[in-house]
Amino acid sequence: MAELALNRDQYLELEKIGLGAFHPLDGFMGQRDFDSVVAEMRLGSGAVFPLPVVLDLSEADAERLRRSGEVALTFEGKVVGRLQPDDFFRPDRGHAARHIFGTDDASHPGVAWFLGLGPVFVGGRVELIRRAAFDISADELTPAETKALFQQRGWRRIVGFQTRNVPHRAHEYLQRVALEQADGLFVQPLVGRKRAGDYTPQAVMRGYRALIGPFLPADRVVLGVLSTVMRYAGPREAVFHAIIRRNYGCTHFIVGRDHAGVGNWYGLYDAHELTRRFDGELGIEILRLHGPYFCPVCDGIVTERTCPHYGTAATRQISGTDMRRILEGGTQPDPRLMRPEIVAALAGTKLFIEE
Repeated sequence: MAELALNRDQYLELEKIGLGAFHPLDGFMGQRDFDSVVAEMRLGSGAVFPLPVVLDLSEADAERLRRSGEVALTFEGKVVGRLQPDDFFRPDRGHAARHIFGTDDASHPGVAWFLGLGPVFVGGRVELIRRAAFDISADELTPAETKALFQQRGWRRIVGFQTRNVPHRAHEYLQRVALEQADGLFVQPLVGRKRAGDYTPQAVMRGYRALIGPFLPADRVVLGVLSTVMRYAGPREAVFHAIIRRNYGCTHFIVGRDHAGVGNWYGLYDAHELTRRFDGELGIEILRLHGPYFCPVCDGIVTERTCPHYGTAATRQISGTDMRRILEGGTQPDPRLMRPEIVAALAGTKLFIEE
């Protein structure tokens, strides 16, 4: 049997497929599904799926695997899965990037990642044999585990929350809104490959452990990571994140300001609009929430829907980018923007991913 050595990103994608996190996928996409997803945000079957999930190969590996049947997938010398290759293809990367990310500019981190993949994609069903065992894996729950946990707690209405940042007061505001409407909250930080300058998984988890219990009710919040690549695909990735949380048993999912965005590539509420396109088809209800900020006149965390001072000089936006900049500079964030207890929990932890 032929073998293919996977890198870390590929192994984690295999794991997510095998665990059902990317349902209805049962393997890496072939060209029919890839083209349909790029053009229509649907699989060939018609099911909504907005982003490609592919296994990239070198030219040499593609040529070698074309002559084989079943392929053993390995990581660091151990067999971790199997692939039934049935389609080898070379897509037009620029064309695909313009559809997926809205640009083919390689300064966009998602585009740079996509254009940097191997020249050939192989599609086919996969079988997961061995779970990943990285430093982040102990904090990862499977879809089967979260569904069982939600059932054990008697939760019927569960809100999923996607993040890649250490929690600040705007996140906390959204989470409290969710807890007012649901039996429970599933906070699932994305801790797969991210761009340089984003928070490390350790920093994100330390921040949330300082928040859940002391400030959010531990019996109504579940914390578990999602180890997959951050695509920075904005609106499309918001739909992707919703589908994933549906697969983990959530009934509702928060889409906020500039969900999965980066820089100024997407409009603040483009993700709200795209999710509306698929209302009734996702198997999960979208909670479209506006971006909270601090208003000294109202003396609290508010949004443009609850405060008449939006856009004035008095108000202070709260964003992950701003908080990263403050922490990177070694200064203390305003406690009205990030809790001192969370900042204290980060002491001694490497905060940011390096090149």
